[in-house]
Amino acid sequence: MTDEETLDPHDWAALRALGHRALDDAMDYMESLRDRPAWEHAPAHVKARFDGPLPAGPQQVEDIYREYVEYVLPYQLGNSHPRFWGWVLGSGTPMGVIAEMLAAATDSVSGIYSFVSNNYVELQVLDWCKEMLGYPPGAGGLLTSGCSASNLIALAVARNAGAGFDVRGDGLAGALAGTGGAPRRLTVYCSAEAHSSLTKAVELLGMGTRSLRRVPTDDLLRIDLTALAGMVARDRDDGMLPICVVGVAGTTNTGSIDDLPALADFCEREGLWFHVDGAFGAWAAIAPASRHLVAGMERADSLAFDLHKWMNLTYPVGCVLVRDAEAQLRTFSLTPSYLAHGEGERGLTGVDVPWLSDYGFELSRGFHALKAWMALKEHGADKFGRVIQQNIDQARYLAGLVEATPELELALPVALNIVCFRYVPQAGGAAATADAAPDAPAPDAPTVDDAAARDAALDQLNKDIELELQERGIAVPSVSTIGGRKYLHVAVANHRSRYEDFDLLVREVVRLGGELTRV
Repeated sequence: MTDEETLDPHDWAALRALGHRALDDAMDYMESLRDRPAWEHAPAHVKARFDGPLPAGPQQVEDIYREYVEYVLPYQLGNSHPRFWGWVLGSGTPMGVIAEMLAAATDSVSGIYSFVSNNYVELQVLDWCKEMLGYPPGAGGLLTSGCSASNLIALAVARNAGAGFDVRGDGLAGALAGTGGAPRRLTVYCSAEAHSSLTKAVELLGMGTRSLRRVPTDDLLRIDLTALAGMVARDRDDGMLPICVVGVAGTTNTGSIDDLPALADFCEREGLWFHVDGAFGAWAAIAPASRHLVAGMERADSLAFDLHKWMNLTYPVGCVLVRDAEAQLRTFSLTPSYLAHGEGERGLTGVDVPWLSDYGFELSRGFHALKAWMALKEHGADKFGRVIQQNIDQARYLAGLVEATPELELALPVALNIVCFRYVPQAGGAAATADAAPDAPAPDAPTVDDAAARDAALDQLNKDIELELQERGIAVPSVSTIGGRKYLHVAVANHRSRYEDFDLLVREVVRLGGELTRV
């Protein structure tokens, strides 16, 4: 008879020592972030390291950890760095490391069984989110892996509530009922600037990409309300069934905020579900000087947002709130015999209220709530609000620097915490370079009379500036396209950023722009 095996260590003391070392290294890494490059790409020899075969036998944990330190740790996305502003990502906190370790230590599960304390932690975090964002205490909600899942859950509830037939039982084939056999398409409306996760959501919900009606935007890249009303009316005339309008509290591209009160009024008049994608911008609600920017959000039937973005919690954790908790429950609740519950506290699996897992599509759920619960206790909501306001003020400061710098140009006024700008060479820069050899211009060199080529060259120049900033480890912006032109995109959602970092960014953009136009 062979010896029984376990995955626990043979030498607990040695693993404990390694754990202490790993925690010290993690804290050293976070403490020294400002002294590190903002970005470091994995070179070829690092990528080649991960081409090895599956290990059939054990390796020493010290060797595994050493390999992590050498080949994994240095080549991260960089979002924890003070000068990371690419896309919209949070930066994490040291306490988040501890919270994740504690959750992992018990292999935590959340959302099932009444006797598990994790559920009550999550319920309290949900209550705190409702309080901070102006939602009623009786609303439904769920912590998720992020806004992609949150938008999917919210639109599923909106679809089932607005379809007028039994979607769970009949599927979208139920849309044929009473139409004489012609399908009646369910439609959802959002601005042309709304996030791509909405497209994925309507696809996964079986409605199809063409069911997501992208509405034109105004000069500030907010949903055009007149165009929206016209689209809804025409779609109804064409036999479609509008069910939901999505407002955006902070677009990823520019931070623009739709007119949420007007959208709420429109949905109320038209009998449509009002969903708000507040992935990062929803949190302006806890910054006293800026909460007016997202006024009307609290009127939404559902609200999706992340805590791993502007709240800077460790990835991943998002949230969805649904005003009608029963509608959320009807959309997702499913209780097979092997998961029987609702039988009272005396049974092992009994619980007198629905499980949290009945409010979403996942049964297996990690303990995302712990890091949120610990962070809100560690800092308090007021401090989070101050940090968010600090980022808004920093974005406005950067916009002021751009406006004061002749070589730089803002794409549009700053709506929230995202600044989009570009480098535009002055006289003697790119134009002079293009004219330097008039008898033999380079194939892609713009001429003064060729506006299209000049615009293309300017787009490429700003893309090159982005890459140089990143590859030299100076800072990490991204690039976005606005009005067909490319701009540097700086999303200020980083609690480690300082005003001096934005001074440095402007200096470096001007310097690199000058270098690149002289090449």
